[in-house]
Amino acid sequence: MPWYIWSLITAVFATVISSLLLLRDTADKMPIDPEKLERMQQRNAELAAKERAGNSDL
Repeated sequence: MPWYIWSLITAVFATVISSLLLLRDTADKMPIDPEKLERMQQRNAELAAKERAGNSDL
């Protein structure tokens, strides 16, 4: 392949990798209020208990 094709391929890979790294560095964790987190965990536990109770009927 000619040299300019190799340079184009290199430029494309560099662009994709740099974009992914930039996205990773700028991503922030979403803060969740401890009270809401506790309610979510309780709800998940209730749903898991309902699923286990429903599966035992089979």
